[in-house]
Amino acid sequence: MNRKNFVKNSGMAAASIALWPGSNLSAMSADQKVKIAIIGVGGRGQGHLELALRRQDVEVVAICDVDAQMLNDAKKIVTKSGKKMPQIYTGDNYAWKNLLEKEKLDGVIVVTPWEWHKPMVIGSIEAGIKYVATEVVLGITLQDHWDVVKAAEKHHAQVMMLENVCYRRDVMAILNMIRQDVFGEIIHLQGGYQHDLREVKFTNGVEFGEKGYSEAKWRTEHSVHRNGDLYPTHGVGPLATYININRGNRFTSLNSFSSKARGLHNQIIKKGGIKHPNAKVEFKLGDVVTTQINCANGETVLLQHDTDLPRPYSLGFRVQGTNGIWMDVNNGIYIEGKAAKPHQWDSATDWLKKYDHPLWVRWTKETEGAGHGGMDFFVIHAFIESIKRQVPTPQDVYDAAAWSAITPLSEQSIALGNETVDFPDFTSGDWMYRKPSFALTDAF
Repeated sequence: MNRKNFVKNSGMAAASIALWPGSNLSAMSADQKVKIAIIGVGGRGQGHLELALRRQDVEVVAICDVDAQMLNDAKKIVTKSGKKMPQIYTGDNYAWKNLLEKEKLDGVIVVTPWEWHKPMVIGSIEAGIKYVATEVVLGITLQDHWDVVKAAEKHHAQVMMLENVCYRRDVMAILNMIRQDVFGEIIHLQGGYQHDLREVKFTNGVEFGEKGYSEAKWRTEHSVHRNGDLYPTHGVGPLATYININRGNRFTSLNSFSSKARGLHNQIIKKGGIKHPNAKVEFKLGDVVTTQINCANGETVLLQHDTDLPRPYSLGFRVQGTNGIWMDVNNGIYIEGKAAKPHQWDSATDWLKKYDHPLWVRWTKETEGAGHGGMDFFVIHAFIESIKRQVPTPQDVYDAAAWSAITPLSEQSIALGNETVDFPDFTSGDWMYRKPSFALTDAF
């Protein structure tokens, strides 16, 4: 995508901005700093804190957490940055409400356990904050997702899910190739979250809940009580940008299948022995959950959630069109008529270099040291730039809801014996008229 195409596509993005209810399009002045708060400064929140402190156009006004150790670690990051120490909010699980009442903010970043995302996002919106970013996922129940969408619409607020994989360098190069029609018409896509999380879900190989540390305190409980694709957005977010979900296309139906659950129990036996109290815990989450999604424009999407068995990390991306295919697991691309040899994979390396997305070309230096290979830079950058320019975030509340709702929908499908269930249209029909906006400007 060259600059000429950027200019053309920027017009498309501007069209979507014009549809933003209540937008006054009054950008902040160059000398104004974006005042933000971060609710949740555990490991992930500290990464976002560090990126925010790097910026000269941002003031971190307040941080909030209930964990004293995490707060102390966050303070060290602030001190090291040389920036002013933000106001600290702590003491109980509702200290974040005091923060929202007392601070004057342009934006809030929510980085807490999943069950707190919905109340904190809606609480921020109802406190008058127009820009809220949240880590995945958006909510627990399907109603949670509708509640956030309706709150954002009512208060003309922007809600951005910080789905960093949408900005992964190879993922964006493939987006560039799709937009230049290299793959032809897209037919089928695959992705997922295929990541051995046993060391994350257990502290010392066996403990979770009150005896756990960091995510083991809360995340593992979801594996005890829930069975579905609990973490769909890393896989589906990029795929949704490829086929313009909520912008001329939408998900229409879904079904899910779950394997038996063995991985977490076996880990406890291996690390703690058969007599350990947690050996009696029955985990509901199947080791491999497979979800199929149908789309209005005829594409099919396959997602897999696989976090409790030994395996190398992979998001399992596959993009298949009428001209060819990309798969990340073998770093392979095959384009008919252009491959080095018929019916044989080309290494994707040269293709990805040729079609490197302009955002990565422009911001490569700034991504150095940012988490997850640099892609964390982009989600914070996009959020802050949207606030500064007073424009919609490139990933909006409808995206957040559609990607995250896969979890409760997959739970519903599995509970109904793998029935196909309808996928809600969170845009209420506007998907037919909204235009693509992700990565279509030379800024974010």
